Amino acid sequence: MAGERIGYARVSSNGQNLEVQLNKLKDCDKIFEEKQSGTNQTRPKLAECLNYVRAGDTLVITRLDRLARSTLHLCQIAKGLESKNVNLHVLDQNIDTGSATGRLLFNMLGAIGQFETEIRAERQAEGIRNAISNGIKFGREHLLTNEQIAELKQRRKDNVLIKTLMKDYNLSKTSVYRYLQQA
Repeated sequence: MAGERIGYARVSSNGQNLEVQLNKLKDCDKIFEEKQSGTNQTRPKLAECLNYVRAGDTLVITRLDRLARSTLHLCQIAKGLESKNVNLHVLDQNIDTGSATGRLLFNMLGAIGQFETEIRAERQAEGIRNAISNGIKFGREHLLTNEQIAELKQRRKDNVLIKTLMKDYNLSKTSVYRYLQQA
């Protein structure tokens, strides 16, 4: 038995119109409509749509950019659809994962997405290495100088209360203990 054809239409803002997409999706059994920015992580209608589709169904969209924010996001959605045995049909770009050619094209997009992720990670690691070699320090700045840390440790040895040290150095209890444990 053939499954349902489920449509998903999205525009980026309330000022835009879904009419063109809805007209192209008119043969679908059910259509999910969303007026939400693609950069917004939470798209409730997309989540509802992806939860609704069942094995044998076909998710129909007009263009890939209506479905995903990035190649990586597209690959994540594609894996989810594939695991549910749901086909994807992209009308304007003539992609149909129900055919061998469509699956090949979609798998190539997946490989490109993976490549994009790996390149981004390599660039980030290289940037961090360069920053460190140029003397850039990461993380929060120390609240106390080395002299203040030595003074804090000495005062604690002199039995000054932690509560007093917290107040005098404007530190949390955790920070006081962290400084006291430093070598």
